[in-house]
Amino acid sequence: MAVPEALWIEGDKYMWDGAEYASRAEAEAKAGAYKTDGFETQIVEEEDKFLVYTRRVVTEIVLEGEAPL
Repeated sequence: MAVPEALWIEGDKYMWDGAEYASRAEAEAKAGAYKTDGFETQIVEEEDKFLVYTRRVVTEIVLEGEAPL
């Protein structure tokens, strides 16, 4: 099965986490862990497997070091 690495859902890009889950319960458990870490998630069923896609909006950019002149 060729799993797309990225999906566009309602204009937002989600990236596949790289794992195939045998049940929706497993996928929901993993998605819950991602949500705890601040990710938005989508679960997609494809050919009797469940896939978890995630995205996180960047809210802060931290630069280290001095600015180049």
